[in-house]
Amino acid sequence: MLHPLFAFRRGHTLGQLMSSIPESLAVRTSRSARHHPYFWPLVALLLLGLLWGYNWVVMKGGLSEIAALWFGALRTIIPAVLLLLMLPATGRSLRPPPMHYVIPLGLLQTAGFVGFMMWALQTGAAGETAVIVFTMPLWLMLMAHVVLHERLTGRQWLALGIAGIGLFFMIAPWRGHLAVGASLFAVLSGLTWAGGSIWQKKFGARYKLDLLNVTAWQMLFGGFAILLAAVMLEPWHAEWTPHLLWVLFYNIVPAGALGWILWIYALHNLPTRFAGFGSLLIPSVGVLGAWLQLGERPGTFELIGIILILIALLLSLLTRRN
Repeated sequence: MLHPLFAFRRGHTLGQLMSSIPESLAVRTSRSARHHPYFWPLVALLLLGLLWGYNWVVMKGGLSEIAALWFGALRTIIPAVLLLLMLPATGRSLRPPPMHYVIPLGLLQTAGFVGFMMWALQTGAAGETAVIVFTMPLWLMLMAHVVLHERLTGRQWLALGIAGIGLFFMIAPWRGHLAVGASLFAVLSGLTWAGGSIWQKKFGARYKLDLLNVTAWQMLFGGFAILLAAVMLEPWHAEWTPHLLWVLFYNIVPAGALGWILWIYALHNLPTRFAGFGSLLIPSVGVLGAWLQLGERPGTFELIGIILILIALLLSLLTRRN
């Protein structure tokens, strides 16, 4: 079973994928890089891991100056619009995918994932939240077992068991209801993200869809769902400081539009055995960044939980085939 971020066709060149993107946006490979076809995709994956991993620290800092769901809506809708603007610029159609497919995908993969993640970050530690959210591949394995009838191997069951113990240490119900609430929201973020991947895998093959088009439209619909929830559940609050402007810029451009372009390039050009390890890099960078910049030094139980979950993710990746 492929990691959901990489469950698409591979082996395309960047020119084939982004067809008519202006030449200035194309990756220019050197003579040596042409002898190593995975060099630039691995560079893209590494850069993506750093951008998305560090963004946990950036988002946590921004939540002191803007309401959580409003932040989630802004960091989703604006990058979606930028991606939509890229469609005609690269010769793609602006026509949305079938609504009965893309709206549920947006509700799960964007609204649920981002909305619950914002609530988790509001009261939880950035590094711990990143690790719990990225238990998603493990939930995906379990859902695929039930929904898609993809039989789990013994190693995958072991990974799930280890992750369950790790989650128990991370959630640590003895710490009080606020810590438990943040951890549960992080679990829900990973669950809805996995649910979106199952939806995509089960029904996406029925349509011949462009990945950039689907990504942009599902982000837009999911972003508007978050905006609706923000209007209903949270009063608007924002302190327009230079720091908040930086946070929004980082989420809209480097971690937003650029991040998705790097993701599309990497997933089409890397074998799953390489690309899937991005799911380890991102939370690892998040934990390290939160430790160094925010002073979020994990306690004994949290550190045990983080290590167990990362081991479980590694085990799950080792079972994947090209």
